[in-house]
Amino acid sequence: MNIPKYYFGILIVALIATAACKTKKIAQKPVAKTDTVKAMPVAAVQPKPAPKDTTPEAPKASAVDNPADYNFHNVQFEFNSGILKTDSYPILDNAAAAMKADQSIKFILKGYASAEGTDEHNMQLSVERAAAVKAYLVNSGINPDNLLTKGFGEASPVADNNTEAGRILNRRVEIRKLK
Repeated sequence: MNIPKYYFGILIVALIATAACKTKKIAQKPVAKTDTVKAMPVAAVQPKPAPKDTTPEAPKASAVDNPADYNFHNVQFEFNSGILKTDSYPILDNAAAAMKADQSIKFILKGYASAEGTDEHNMQLSVERAAAVKAYLVNSGINPDNLLTKGFGEASPVADNNTEAGRILNRRVEIRKLK
């Protein structure tokens, strides 16, 4: 009586295995019907040119007030940190290129903070921001001896510290040519 139970178990396993396996269908390649396709003139087959985009480009922000003065602005930072915003990278790349053009010129990196926090904290933050810009420029190949850093805290705001938009603009580093 053990033999029928054995065969019954094998039969169940075989049925499960058969149901679980899927058979592959063989795809047949479609037969091209060349006798019904008419030849089209070459000019009709060529793609039409894409329509020109007529939307005006946004004006590009200049990183330099006056290229002869080597004054750079809009180097912005994250809130309460010395971390550069990614929007500042192209500005710093332009500054580094201008600095490489004449390596005899020395620059001052003026760090600023918005009016949030204590005076001591903002002063330290502005020093960290100037140091972050210096590190970026040195990594870009600028001689560190040509860069002087100075923190000014929340002094000399360029915008209203009562609005968030103004505070964002005040978290900055300005690069000026030393006279």
